[in-house]
Amino acid sequence: MNLNQLKSHTPRKSAKRVGRGGKRGTFSGHGSKGQKSRAGSSVKPGFRGGDNRLWQLFPKQRGATKKPGSNRPHMKHRFFQVRHKKPDVLSLDFFNAFNDGTILSPEFLTKEGWIKDNKGEVKVLGDGILKKRLEFNGFKFSGSAREKVLKSGSTING
Repeated sequence: MNLNQLKSHTPRKSAKRVGRGGKRGTFSGHGSKGQKSRAGSSVKPGFRGGDNRLWQLFPKQRGATKKPGSNRPHMKHRFFQVRHKKPDVLSLDFFNAFNDGTILSPEFLTKEGWIKDNKGEVKVLGDGILKKRLEFNGFKFSGSAREKVLKSGSTING
């Protein structure tokens, strides 16, 4: 027995050929008129007859990409705003609650529960008077706060 002598048990049925006269009618299953009834017609997915595609109607995701040769971020959407994480702010009066010689850092204040974890960014403002001698590690200071801290005999590291 050879391959050309094999026969299938189920006879193959040829596909229905429409649009060549006979019993199928003149429109051949494509309807009477319109874009999709024409020969060779194809409508791409998402095409809405010349209207905006559905995904073009909605606002895009936030984000800023810098234009080449520019210092300004490129706005992707008209309601876009660049939002920066601001440091926690403390006044000098706050630090009078600690004992003399205490070593203070943002991590220490977070661990004690005085501030929320803000990636370790804490700024000290010059409101009030510092009456204790403390050691500050890893804080940011305003100009007046720096003067008052150094005047009180405290030290600033980092």
